Amino acid sequence: MKNWINFPRMEGDTSRQAHADFPDGTYEREMGKEGFFGPATHFYHRHPPTGWSEFQGPLRPHAFDSTQMTHSGNSPWNHKPILQNSDSLVALWTCSEAMDHLVRNADGDQLLFVHKGRGHLFCDFGHLEIRDGDYIVLPRGTLWRLEPEEPLELLMVEATGGHFQLPDKGLAGPHAIFDPAMLDVPAMDELFHAQQTEDPWQVQVKARQQISTISYPFNPLDAIGWKGDNLAVRINWRDIRPLMSHRYHLPPSAHTTFVARRFVVCTFVPRPIESDPGALKVPFFHNNDDFDELIFYHRGEFFSRDNIHPGMLTLHPMGFTHGPHPKAFAAGAAHAKKETDEVAVMLDSRTPWDILPDAHAVEVPEYVNSWAQPNK
Repeated sequence: MKNWINFPRMEGDTSRQAHADFPDGTYEREMGKEGFFGPATHFYHRHPPTGWSEFQGPLRPHAFDSTQMTHSGNSPWNHKPILQNSDSLVALWTCSEAMDHLVRNADGDQLLFVHKGRGHLFCDFGHLEIRDGDYIVLPRGTLWRLEPEEPLELLMVEATGGHFQLPDKGLAGPHAIFDPAMLDVPAMDELFHAQQTEDPWQVQVKARQQISTISYPFNPLDAIGWKGDNLAVRINWRDIRPLMSHRYHLPPSAHTTFVARRFVVCTFVPRPIESDPGALKVPFFHNNDDFDELIFYHRGEFFSRDNIHPGMLTLHPMGFTHGPHPKAFAAGAAHAKKETDEVAVMLDSRTPWDILPDAHAVEVPEYVNSWAQPNK
C-alpha cells in the first residue's frame, strides 16, 4: 500500500486541466512518479524545458540506426543485442533463410516483432503464417524455428526470468484496445505435420545467456495435439484499436500492449489527433525519472520527432526531461495534422538498460542536438 504525500495545490499562473488550455506563451512539463500512474505536478515554463544550447554527460539521449547493421547467421542467437538489464534483453535479427535447427529460450518468454518480411513460424504449438507488424509471444521453453518467404527483420525482446502478460485495461474493460479473441494461436495443420520427419535435428538452447546444443535423431516438433492456456500467441498492430480522446492527450501508458516484470511494451498506431482547440496535440514535456524509454520506429512519420526513419531506435534514459522536437511542437500548436500515420513499439523499463556494443556501432551522435536552441 502506497501512502503518497498527496494533497494537490496550485500556485501562480497555471492550467486547471493538465495537457490543455495553457497560460499564453507557456510550455507545460509533467514531473511525476510511477511513470504516469503516481502523483504528478505540472509546471508552466516561459521556455521549452528541452531548450538547451549544449548537453554533456552520460544522461544524454541516444538514437540508433539499425538499417546500418549487417546480420549473419541463421539462428536468433546470432542476433545483434542492443540493450540489456536484469529483466530484459532487446536485440535485432534478420532471418534470411530457413533455419536448419530449432531454438529454445530457457531464460524467459520471447517476444518477436516482425518489422519487415513474411514467412512461417513452426513451434511446439503448431504452424503460423507471419507477416510485417506481427507480435508473436513465445512462452519460455518453447521450441521454434522460422522459414522466411521474404527476409524477416525482427525486433526481439526477452522477458528475462519473467513472462509477458496482458495489461489491466481498467475502466475501458477487457475488450478495449484489442479483444483477447483477436489473439491467434498456431495450428497443427498439414504443413506442421509434413515437417515431422525422422531426420536428425539439433536444438540450440539459451540458458543463462549461454548456448547448449542438443541433438535428436528425429524432429522434436512431433506433438500430435495440446490443450492448456500457456500459449504461443500472435497479434498484429493492425488489430489494435487505440484509446483516444479528442479533448485530452493520453499518456503513452494508455497504449500498453504487454506487461512483463519491471517493463512494459506499448504500441503507437495511426489515430486522429486531438481536435479540441485547447488540447495539447503532441506528447507533453515530462521528466522520465522512473523508466528508461526505448522506441523502435516501424513505419510512417513519427509525429513528435524530426529526422527519424523506420528501423531507427531512440533511448531516453531515466532522469532525462524530454518531449517533442521544436518543429513537431510548432506543428502541433498549429494543428497542422489531423491524424498520425506512425507505427512504433515502445518499451519502458524500471531497470536501467546497458547499451551494448552493437548499438554503439550504429549510434547517431547528433541526436541530442535535435532539441537544442542556438546560442544567442
